[in-house]
Amino acid sequence: MLSPQTILFVLFGYFVLLLLIARKTAKGANTADFFNASRQAPWLVVAFGMIGASMSGVTFLSVPGQVGKAAEGGFVAFSYLQVVLGYLVGYAIIGTILLPLYYRLQSVSIYEYLETRFGFWTYKTGSAFFLLSRLVGSALRLFLSAQVLQVFVFDDLGLPFELTSLLTIALIWVYTFRGGIKTIIWTDTLQTAFFLLALVITIYTISEALGFESLSTLWQQVSESPYSQIFVWEGSSSRNFFKQFLGGIFIALTMTGLDQDMMQKNLSCRTLQDSQKNMFWFSLTLLIVNFFFLILGASLYLFAQAKGVEIPTNTDTLYPLIAKNHLGTIGALVFFVGIIAATYSSADSSLTALTTAFTVDFLGFNRSKTGEAQKRAKRIRVHLVFSLLTFLIMLIAYYANNQAVIDSVMRMAGYTYGPLLGLFAFGLLLRARLHDRLVPALCLLAPLLTYLLNHYSPQLFNGYQMGYELVLVNGIITFILLLFLIKKEK
Repeated sequence: MLSPQTILFVLFGYFVLLLLIARKTAKGANTADFFNASRQAPWLVVAFGMIGASMSGVTFLSVPGQVGKAAEGGFVAFSYLQVVLGYLVGYAIIGTILLPLYYRLQSVSIYEYLETRFGFWTYKTGSAFFLLSRLVGSALRLFLSAQVLQVFVFDDLGLPFELTSLLTIALIWVYTFRGGIKTIIWTDTLQTAFFLLALVITIYTISEALGFESLSTLWQQVSESPYSQIFVWEGSSSRNFFKQFLGGIFIALTMTGLDQDMMQKNLSCRTLQDSQKNMFWFSLTLLIVNFFFLILGASLYLFAQAKGVEIPTNTDTLYPLIAKNHLGTIGALVFFVGIIAATYSSADSSLTALTTAFTVDFLGFNRSKTGEAQKRAKRIRVHLVFSLLTFLIMLIAYYANNQAVIDSVMRMAGYTYGPLLGLFAFGLLLRARLHDRLVPALCLLAPLLTYLLNHYSPQLFNGYQMGYELVLVNGIITFILLLFLIKKEK
């Protein structure tokens, strides 16, 4: 069993390492470095770091935990891989359509395209939807990390969750406020390496604990178990291949291609060709990493069966439960470092992206004639405000004391990214102009209609319940509504 003192020592060493990287990368950094590393980032480093940014602490726990979760006719098993296969198509569309568009416009904020294409109010609407979604999403990811810290360390020391949350936010702010994306590209690379190492070591430790001669023996047991099913063809199943594959395409398009956080890293590459190479290798690597997380999930359930470990009602807690109580000191320590790395690699870039979107889209930094010192002071204040807002949302989630809060907020992405999907699709597919001032109201109406359709879909469509395709439905509704705002050309 790890002592709180040991974990504090490891945590201290971990952040000292991050601060050393921040100090080196932020030296002489200006506003352009904060926003896009002056477009000088090596594409291979960006691609590797993006793996950690796309797989948050929620993924670190949920993907393995859901493998053994009951579903129609069996378990969820490896069916999540159907979604990841859809990601590959979505990333291909991003690389061939969206990245050339962003590079052609020389965008700092990707939502500047909406102003060029439609006008002031559409531009502000797109950025506002991103700010809302990312602020709440990153706060909930950090909330998960803070809960791990609380259970592993601060409960034993008698310290309150409020202090844990404040410390979690403060540490991110300290190593990102100066260098921004220039720093995060390198810290994310380190953190991705840590959580991938945790993944591999945990699988190996479980194999050893089960007495298997090699990892190939473990894989044989996994492949012969009911947990390894990938494809589901039953049309009525919520895990139907076509439903999940299609959902994966549009999740990738919206939560990567239309997301300032993820695109900000891509736009830091030197050239469009480098950025496209980054997207290609990132997508293939992400497929492999997700596959190993599913193997980890099956291994955890096989271990629980062999050792008589009771499966918790909330399957997200299975990994930490086994790591903390059954895999020894090394297993617990590896899990702790992995969850911290996975969560922080996602959350730190979110705060930088929020700061970038607000300062560029609402304060007009890219057009401002003010000096570098004034810009820096204002940028730091905005960074601090978003950090405090994140802290407040973490406390709200804590006092709500309900796991469903996390689930509902993660589903919220389907409602907040849908209007972005509709706006970008309309701009790229049609040449028509819009009545710009009416776009904000329409983009509020579309998620409302999507919610009502989702709520009544079982009654309307013979028991059909929306899942990952929610963002696509929202985008289609937004697109259709935009047709009513087309300006008649004189």
